[in-house]
Amino acid sequence: MEKEHSITHVILTGGMGSRLWPLSRKSQPKQYLDLFEGKSLFEMTVERNRAVANKIMVVGNIDNCHLSRQVMEKSSATYIDIIESTPRNTAAAIAFAAFASDPNDILIVTPSDHIIDAMEQYEEAIKEAIDKASKGYIVTFGIVPTKPETGYGYIERKGDDVLSFREKPNQVTAKDFISRGNFLWNSGMFCFKAGVFLDELKSFTPEVYEKSKIAWKNNINGVLDLTLSLEIPSISIDYAVMERSKKIKVVSSRFTWSDLGSFESVYDYLVSKGHHVDKDGNMVIGTSNYTAFVGLKNTIFVYTDTANLILQKERSQDVKNIYSELERKNSELLN
Repeated sequence: MEKEHSITHVILTGGMGSRLWPLSRKSQPKQYLDLFEGKSLFEMTVERNRAVANKIMVVGNIDNCHLSRQVMEKSSATYIDIIESTPRNTAAAIAFAAFASDPNDILIVTPSDHIIDAMEQYEEAIKEAIDKASKGYIVTFGIVPTKPETGYGYIERKGDDVLSFREKPNQVTAKDFISRGNFLWNSGMFCFKAGVFLDELKSFTPEVYEKSKIAWKNNINGVLDLTLSLEIPSISIDYAVMERSKKIKVVSSRFTWSDLGSFESVYDYLVSKGHHVDKDGNMVIGTSNYTAFVGLKNTIFVYTDTANLILQKERSQDVKNIYSELERKNSELLN
């Protein structure tokens, strides 16, 4: 592929994965767990775009940057490290990457905790996105839905034009979206020229633009100052730019995608890779100890050294309530 523009893969690693507690902890968020065929999601993310991008940027936070660094050193890839001293949501995280780039550089922005298969379709989607980005569009990736999923946001579209972005729906609304046929899962991946993104950010949320710029200008070896960072409004790229800009295009694709945001999606993924489940659909994660389930169906038993979790697979979105409860108590079990 012609590299007329420098193409940078920007990897966002700030997420905590609260719905995957107790596996995911502050000291070891889900993107660094070696659960997935002996590799972490972060490592798989780094490898995925190496053929396309000639630069890598990692936007992380002060608590997890050492974990990213271990992976990057293992893969011997050169990369630019941007370290947030406090999380300020995706608009600011992506702004830092854009400020660290040449305005004409094309950025492919991805989270670090997603699973992607069907690489041929993925690569086609990336190629199409780069083409649109080089023409000055801000591109978002929409996945053709395989079921009425309530854990994802949706993109309503007509061709490659975005009509609206929708929050996570309830079951009835999700079914309605699927039946209408022009709704895609919102993957949270983007592609654009750094300068185009910054222009749109400046025009729609000037405070995020200005405060991020000041914080970036005062970085020391990629590390951002805490006091300056706390000045930046904490809002997502969706609110800051995507829902307001007239330059948005969507690339629709059928690559296999999951944000592994819940134990149900981890369960489905592990089953597809041959992880053992008993005849009633029960699964054990995190221990090879003999574990028997009596009178239970579709139950997931999650073992760690300091905490265990037993849950009905379809209730996996509720794990975040336990996390919130432990957070209120300032529990050591989150670390």
